[in-house]
Amino acid sequence: MLWAALLRAGPGAVLSHQTAAERHGLIDGPSSLIAITVPAARHPAQLKKITGLVIHRSDAILRTTHPAMLPPCTRIEDTVLDLIQIAPNFGDAYTWICRAIGRRLTTADRIRHAMEARKKMRWRRELTLALADAGEGALSLLEYRYVHRVERPHGLPAARRQARIRQRTGNRYLDNLYEGYGVCSELDGTAAHPADEQWRDKRRDNANAAKGIVTLRFGLGDLGDRRCDTAATVAAVLRLRGWPGVPHPCSRPGCSVAGMTS
Repeated sequence: MLWAALLRAGPGAVLSHQTAAERHGLIDGPSSLIAITVPAARHPAQLKKITGLVIHRSDAILRTTHPAMLPPCTRIEDTVLDLIQIAPNFGDAYTWICRAIGRRLTTADRIRHAMEARKKMRWRRELTLALADAGEGALSLLEYRYVHRVERPHGLPAARRQARIRQRTGNRYLDNLYEGYGVCSELDGTAAHPADEQWRDKRRDNANAAKGIVTLRFGLGDLGDRRCDTAATVAAVLRLRGWPGVPHPCSRPGCSVAGMTS
């Protein structure tokens, strides 16, 4: 079907966007439509509407096409950037970056290099900062929000992202570990967990405690309107565990960290 779609789209056509993401393993399972990119020189009038196909045009198709994949397909880095271009919001855009890096399909540096080759790019400044965070291990939207809403705006020390802890049963990874202070900040993406997941989290927290690590758990709401309270909690625990620094209030009115500046 993919070969037939490419032939129907005409000369120079390559699989792109969601369909390229399927080919690279960036998403699981086929979508209902096949996404294809053709050279920008192809006049729109030549691209008749074809049922089941979504056709894009690009003037950089030779640079962005994978050199060996068949059927022809965009490179993984350019596939990520193409998906970012059509993402409805920055949160969804960052999720594509996290998924590509988290599945070990590419690296933050390679995505950044591909972005630098593009004349136009949505959220270029924000993506440059986000790629730096992803490269350091912030591989979820919650982790990104924790860094940009809780940690940095309130002057907290930088945690180590996805810190590996060795156990007899294997390795565990902690979302945010403040090394030297024995404090871990774990982020939960759903408001309610099934019972088996709740017990799994409790066992992890107990294992952390056995190693002298205090575990703090925060959900989506704690990184939204309650972000300042979250920062105050993290700062208080860090100071109890020996952090010599002083947090500072963010730019939000009534920031609850304001009373901790001395």
